[in-house]
Amino acid sequence: MLPEKITQLLIRYVPPQAAEYCFKVWQQAPFEFKIRKSRASKVGDFTCTPGKKPQITVNENLQAHLFLMTYIHEVAHHHVHIAYGHRVEAHGTEWKKSFQQLMLPLLTPEYFPEPLLSGLTKHMQNPKASSFSDSNLSRLFRELDPSQESGLLLSQVSEGSIFHLHGRWFTKGKLRRTRVLCRELKTRRQYLVPTDMVVENIQLSML
Repeated sequence: MLPEKITQLLIRYVPPQAAEYCFKVWQQAPFEFKIRKSRASKVGDFTCTPGKKPQITVNENLQAHLFLMTYIHEVAHHHVHIAYGHRVEAHGTEWKKSFQQLMLPLLTPEYFPEPLLSGLTKHMQNPKASSFSDSNLSRLFRELDPSQESGLLLSQVSEGSIFHLHGRWFTKGKLRRTRVLCRELKTRRQYLVPTDMVVENIQLSML
């Protein structure tokens, strides 16, 4: 990926003041960076296939500060893979340390406004695999996103209800820790959707 391309993407999606830092992180250990359409089951991912350049993807619909955190989250996976390959857990001690180190320069009012900064600083003391596991942090991110003003959280919807998410219809299933097993009506495929995801057009179950 050309430096010009990664720069253009970062300027478009992360808070402007964070673009330079995000580019330096990429420059230190380059990877393919792709923007994806909204995905029900994840906001970003890191993949490394033998013979191919490591790749990071982030969903295009994320609010800028959540996009920034997601980008750094995935870069931490990249750094851990460089150091350890597949020999360590995906979100184990090595990833937590890498994520904390990469986020530390960003934990200032220049990059994150209050009260999000305080919530994020607390979260980073022991970061989890998904920011959606931290209900307070999820709420703080939602408060910065005008598109999240309407709708309910998936956790507030009863099991068996039908709901609309990212242009698709789903049925809510069983809770699996911090995610819910949901089935897309059109394809019948199942997805693990974070409980703090905002959903719309709910058709409540009568069960």
